[in-house]
Amino acid sequence: MNTKITADAAKRGDELKARAVRALPNAAAADTSRSPRGRTESDPERSGGRSVARTCAILRLVGQGEDEGVSLLDVAAATELPKSSAHRYLQVLEAEGFVERDARSSRYRLGIGLMALQTGFVDRLIQRTRPFLAKVRDRYDETVNLGMLVGHQIVYLDILESARTMRLAARRGDTESIHATALGKAIAAHRSDQEVLALLRRGGMPRLTGRTITEPEEFLRELERVRASGYAVDDRENEPEGRCVAVFVPGLSTPTAISLSGVASRFPMEKAQEVADSLRVAAMEISGENIAPIKPLAPTEA
Repeated sequence: MNTKITADAAKRGDELKARAVRALPNAAAADTSRSPRGRTESDPERSGGRSVARTCAILRLVGQGEDEGVSLLDVAAATELPKSSAHRYLQVLEAEGFVERDARSSRYRLGIGLMALQTGFVDRLIQRTRPFLAKVRDRYDETVNLGMLVGHQIVYLDILESARTMRLAARRGDTESIHATALGKAIAAHRSDQEVLALLRRGGMPRLTGRTITEPEEFLRELERVRASGYAVDDRENEPEGRCVAVFVPGLSTPTAISLSGVASRFPMEKAQEVADSLRVAAMEISGENIAPIKPLAPTEA
């Protein structure tokens, strides 16, 4: 089946192809190995090497697409594969959880399955952050969390629970939407509006409580408050009786934030700035980078 590609699509395909070649320079060489007569070698080992090279090139290409993702045509153009062959590669990667396909746009992005390959990194990150998070937990006797943006969701990497009988606590590996969590807001505030809107389109903005932000424009205004103050608040937006404060951790290879969560009745909003400052100190200790002083959170628009 012939597919007509517009000039813009062709240009994007050229750009993505160049990215793929830069990301895996040996991929093209492995794919164009020829016999003296010009025929492609049929050696199974060589063929398997080409398949591995293509798979790596596709993964890196999808990763470079970030939140926008890449289309099947992008992958086919960049790898010089027929659409049917590129689709088979993507199907296998999707089945393994290494990529995910957006049902609305049909574009591919990196999947949460890659987390399984980052176990060593996550374990080292937990070991690095836990002593500093423990100090914050012990100071306030409330649960402290370490979270990372994976795809369009926040994944809880570590939870240091409060000793209190009544407490808020997720489980390691749990996922949450960015629009209703302090961790999500803190990380989203360090992304462009375009990237944030792409994340919201993928994950949606379901109403979880009567205070959940469900409109993209309102969420972007909320992120302006976060950027101005240096911290984010989930004020009973994810749980009816929960309140949470989060601060972004700079200098890491993945978008990461730390938070403290507690029952709203014993964690008043008046205490949020103090908690945010403690989290800021912890984030600086974790990252080794300076973070601007915490400022009062501007009031929400009526």
